[in-house]
Amino acid sequence: MKFDLNESIEILSRTPAVLETLLSGLSDDWLNNNEGEESWSPYDIIGHLIHGEKTDWIPRMEIILSNSTDKNFKPFDRFAQKNESKGKSFNELLEEFKLLRTKNIEILRSKNLTANDLAKTGIHPEFGEVTLEQLLATMTVHDLGHIAQISRVMAKQYSEEAGPWKAYLPVLKK
Repeated sequence: MKFDLNESIEILSRTPAVLETLLSGLSDDWLNNNEGEESWSPYDIIGHLIHGEKTDWIPRMEIILSNSTDKNFKPFDRFAQKNESKGKSFNELLEEFKLLRTKNIEILRSKNLTANDLAKTGIHPEFGEVTLEQLLATMTVHDLGHIAQISRVMAKQYSEEAGPWKAYLPVLKK
């Protein structure tokens, strides 16, 4: 499947509703448990997505589209949510994510991006030169990856309880 901006926006714009439907109203056990040491809970993942909305894909798109000669991206702190989410309820985080994503989709649509725009580049601190198309495709995959991660983390909460059926549940094997 080739990248298509409108198809990417289909996923990016639905992610908040998918997460709200999956997670709203669940007990703290579902929202705060993870897969063990150094892993993330659904609460952590929503915080991570919020940080990305504030500091990653839209700011990087703006760098790529700018007339500045400095196209270097700031490094992304993948663990910033540990501090930024402190003291916030899950519902507060979910609402913040929904608002930020809605605003960022509006910004993205307002750019009326062309094929030439999608070919423009920025400089990633680890990967070097990357295109706007790659950035937007990555954000789409990033959303889908975290939706899958949340499902996996939640499934693993009943790993032992599934008993012998565990052998037939690939989600419990990763």
